[in-house]
Amino acid sequence: MASPDASMTDRVRALVAAHRGDRGALLPILHRIQDEFGYVDSDVVPVLAAELNISRADVHGVVTFYTDFRAEPAGRTVVRLCRAEACQSVGAEALVAYAERTLGVKVGQTTPDGSVTLEQVFCLGNCALGPAGQIDERVHGRLTPARLDALLTKAVDA
Repeated sequence: MASPDASMTDRVRALVAAHRGDRGALLPILHRIQDEFGYVDSDVVPVLAAELNISRADVHGVVTFYTDFRAEPAGRTVVRLCRAEACQSVGAEALVAYAERTLGVKVGQTTPDGSVTLEQVFCLGNCALGPAGQIDERVHGRLTPARLDALLTKAVDA
């Protein structure tokens, strides 16, 4: 495993220092890393483990358990489609299949040109308006393939 560059390592150490006295500091630190870099590089796992005096396995386990953490950068547009029961009952699975076909990627992947990352979630709190999705932090309801296409075109062209 390659070591992260010096600026990333220094920044991670600064984030740890800012949270050193906090109980359960790992999650807030990981969120700050994700916010700042767009993902949690696997190369920072040993840095975090050493700085927090916990095992690499513990850090890795937290990063891989929570779906909000990415191991690589996301696309310029992030599409999250709800697959919870309420949305499933009104066509979410067909919408996910359509998105995968249209984008040419599976859930959890980014298009080769880096324009779109397709993700799944298991509730956006928009159950009465399913199938629901989130495009770049904005929640949309009653998504159809045509509406998804229009929203994606608008987001990618922005």
